[in-house]
Amino acid sequence: MKRFGNRLLQMLVTLIGVSFLTFCLTYIAPGDPAMMVLEAGDTIVSEEMIEKTRHEMGLDKPFLVQYVNWVGGAIHGDMGISYSAKKPVTEKLAEGFAGTLLLAGVTIAFVLLISLPLGIWSAVRQNEWPDYLVRFCSFIGVSMPNFWLGLILLYVFGLKLGLFPIASSTVTAKGVVLPALTLAIYQSTKYVRQVRTVVLDELHQDYVVGARARGLSEQAILWKHVLPNAVLPLITLLGMSIGWLLGGVAVIEIVFSWPGIGNTAVRAIMMRDYPLIEGFVLWIAIVYMFINFLVDLSYAYLDPKLRKGEAG
Repeated sequence: MKRFGNRLLQMLVTLIGVSFLTFCLTYIAPGDPAMMVLEAGDTIVSEEMIEKTRHEMGLDKPFLVQYVNWVGGAIHGDMGISYSAKKPVTEKLAEGFAGTLLLAGVTIAFVLLISLPLGIWSAVRQNEWPDYLVRFCSFIGVSMPNFWLGLILLYVFGLKLGLFPIASSTVTAKGVVLPALTLAIYQSTKYVRQVRTVVLDELHQDYVVGARARGLSEQAILWKHVLPNAVLPLITLLGMSIGWLLGGVAVIEIVFSWPGIGNTAVRAIMMRDYPLIEGFVLWIAIVYMFINFLVDLSYAYLDPKLRKGEAG
């Protein structure tokens, strides 16, 4: 419990640091937020209106007062109003989160379906033609930019074959396939090599030699002994991938016009929508820390040594 208490304290300190740095950068960024809000409307902007708007938005207060007010609102779920959308930041982020959550879930499913069989196959057939083929394809895959791969898939399966929509303005099951597949291929190149390395390490352990001496089949050794022990090192990689995906994969979402949180963030940056940018950065920090915390919990649950250490 002490270990997790310290981790929660670290998360709190990190969150405060991220929020303060983000607020500082948006505070010193060029442009007057009050002017941006007024110019978005159809009214004639005057100096009196600018000063009045700045007062209503609290921009005439000292920096620390503005930061404390923003943090207090964020704690209660109020991150301000988006300049471009004219709606609460939390509502705008929630709209993009639905698409990002679906994209992340489908991507992780594709990654596991691709990387686990190929990684295990490559490890079992070490230094044979399947191993060389998988390693070569993995090298090619990791060398390709994911946006370029997305454009290729979009051209072939979207434009030429017409199997999937070219652009998707709404969250649909058919529209998520190509962006998820693009991300999955890119991620699988890393996972395949990691799975291969972990399985090879386990295959050379003494317990595997003992199991073979007892007459156990290679399939029984692989599925009942090697794979359960190989799962733990992959959890960290999986957690990082989930955090990366839930933070919004902006480039792929832009390429496929996918309505996700990354797409929302890019548009906010182009329109200098500072409240939305602040909310997005805070969201990413929370997601990464939460995922890392879950990874720590899973380690303690799956690894008996850690459980014994905590008890001791």
